Amino acid sequence: TRTVGESEALEEALEEQSILWADDADFAVIMVLRTLDDMRASQTDVPLLPQYKSEDDAVFVKELFRKTLVGYGEYIGYKTDHDPRRRATSVGPYTSKQMTECLEAAVQAKGVPMLDKTQVIKILADGGTVCGLLCLNTAAQNDADRFTLIRCKNVIWATGGPAGMYADSVYPFSQYGATGLALEAGAKGKNLTEWQYGLASVAPRWNVSGTYMQVLPRVYSTAADGSDEREFLMDFFTDAHDMLSKLFLKGYQWPFDVRKVADGSSIIDILVYLETCKGRRVYLDYRQNPVGGAFAYDALLPEAREYLTRAGACFGTPIERLTQMNRPAIDFYRDKGVDLYTQPLEIALCAQHNNGGLDIDCWWQTNVKGLFAVGEVAASHGVYRPGGTALNAGQVGSTRAAQYIAARCQGDAPACFDTEAAAALAEMGALADACRADTGNVRALWQHAAEEMSRCGAAIRDPAQIRAYGKQVEAQLADFALTVKAGSRTELAMVYRLRDMLLSQHAYLTAMADYTAHGGQSRGSALYTDLTGGVKPFAQLPDTFTFALDETEAPLIQELWFEDGTCKTDWRAPRPIPEDDDFF
Repeated sequence: TRTVGESEALEEALEEQSILWADDADFAVIMVLRTLDDMRASQTDVPLLPQYKSEDDAVFVKELFRKTLVGYGEYIGYKTDHDPRRRATSVGPYTSKQMTECLEAAVQAKGVPMLDKTQVIKILADGGTVCGLLCLNTAAQNDADRFTLIRCKNVIWATGGPAGMYADSVYPFSQYGATGLALEAGAKGKNLTEWQYGLASVAPRWNVSGTYMQVLPRVYSTAADGSDEREFLMDFFTDAHDMLSKLFLKGYQWPFDVRKVADGSSIIDILVYLETCKGRRVYLDYRQNPVGGAFAYDALLPEAREYLTRAGACFGTPIERLTQMNRPAIDFYRDKGVDLYTQPLEIALCAQHNNGGLDIDCWWQTNVKGLFAVGEVAASHGVYRPGGTALNAGQVGSTRAAQYIAARCQGDAPACFDTEAAAALAEMGALADACRADTGNVRALWQHAAEEMSRCGAAIRDPAQIRAYGKQVEAQLADFALTVKAGSRTELAMVYRLRDMLLSQHAYLTAMADYTAHGGQSRGSALYTDLTGGVKPFAQLPDTFTFALDETEAPLIQELWFEDGTCKTDWRAPRPIPEDDDFF
C-alpha cells in the first residue's frame, strides 16, 4: 500500500477517466493510508475519516458549489504571494510564464506557423471591418524586406495592457502593449481611467506584496548617488508601531487604494511616491530591523501581532523572519540576481494592471468586426480587480473568441485588403524614411514620455497636470515624423512603439480629463486632486493630496474612440446582470 501513490498504472487509469483526477491522486492516497493506519485487526467496523474537517469547511464547499452552478464568477479563493492554496492553478510568480510556455508548445505541436521578429505597426481595417495587419520585420537587413503584410479575416489582439506608457512599472520590460493601434483602427475603449498601482521592486520588476511587507523590512531612501540614507517614513509617523502596523497591512492591502489612505496602509504608497518625486531612491532592507529594532511585537495592531505570532516570526531580522515564513520569496529574487541576505531592494509606486481597455462583447469581439481583444487589453474588469482574475480573463476570453471564430467567421479576408495595405505601406514607409538619422533621439523621447505619465497620469492625478501633459502629447503626435529620429534598425522598431505609446497616452489622458470634467472623484487606485470639494487626510501632505472619495459609485461606463485623429467620449449605463432565482 505504501507504493500505490507511485503507481504508473494508477496514474494512467485516472488520466483516462479525467486528467483533472490525477492532480488530486496524492491527496487521495494520503487519505487512504491514514484510514489504513487507523485500522486494527480486532475492529469489526472501520471508521472513515470525516468528509469535512469542520462545519465551516462544509459550508465553504457547499457555497462554492452553489455559486459555481448559478453564480457569475463572483466567488474567489485567492491568497496572495507564494501560497499554493485556494488557487486552481498556481506556481507562484512563475504561473503566467509557464502558462505561456505550455500554450506556445501546444501551438507548435499543431504545426501552426509562428512569425517571430514580427512587430505589428498598423491594423488594416475599413468600414469597421478588419482585413489584415502591417508588420515590421525586425530582422530585415535591407529596406526591401522591411515590412510584412498579413491578409486575414480575424485578428485576436492579446497584447496586454499599455505597459509602455509608464516609467514606473511592474510589467516585464518586454511588454509594451499595443492598445493605441487598436484605438487607431476604430476600436472603442472602455473605462480607460481604471488601473491598479502598487509598490514593486524596479530591478527585477515584481510586486512586493504578502510576506515581503509582513516581515516588517526597514524602509529607507537615499539621494540619487546613494548618499544621505534615512528612514523617511518616520518623518511622517510619530509612533513606530503605527508605521510598522501600516507596513504589515501593505502585504494584505497591496494595491494602492484611495479608501485606505486616511485609515489604512495606502499612506505608505503615498510616502514612497513623494520620496521618489524628490529624486530620491527608496529601498526595502531585510538585513536590519526598522527604527534600530526599537519596537515590540506586542505593541503592533492585533492583526499584525497575531499573524506574526502564529507564524513563529516574532524574532530576529526581517530576512530571518522571511526565511521562517516564506523561503520561496527569497529564492525568487535570488534567481533574478538579487540576494536579500546581502542587498537592499529598490522599490517605487508602479503601474501593475489596466482594469479598463478595449470594449468587447460576450465573445470578446470589439466593435471592429473581426478584431477580438483578449486578456488585459480587454476591458473585462471594473474599478477593483480581485487578485488572480487576470489569468482567468485571458483564458476565458481566448476560448470564447476561438469558439466564435470557428463557428461564425470562416472564409476569406474582406476585399478591402489591397487598398488598405497600399495606404498603410505608403504611410509607414514614409515615416521610416523621415525618421532616419545618424543619431537617434527616440530613446530619450520615450523615457521623457513615460516619466511624465508616471508623474501625472498614474496613481496620483492632478487634473491641471493631466490637461497640460495631454496637450504636449497631441503636439508630439502632430509633429511625430518631423521630431522623432532613429539611428539604427533597432531604434526604428522603437519609433513605431513610441507612436503606439503616444496614441495610448493621448486616449488615456483624454479619458482621465473627461472623467473629472463629468464630476468624477477618487476611486479604486486613482487619487484625483480636488481643491474645491476635497479634503486632505493629513495636514503635512502637499495640497495635491486633497481629494474626495467617489462614494456614490454612479453606474455609468465611459467609452472613448478616435474620430479623425481626435478622441471622442460618451457615457452609457451598464448592461444589467440577469436575475438569479436561485431555486436550486
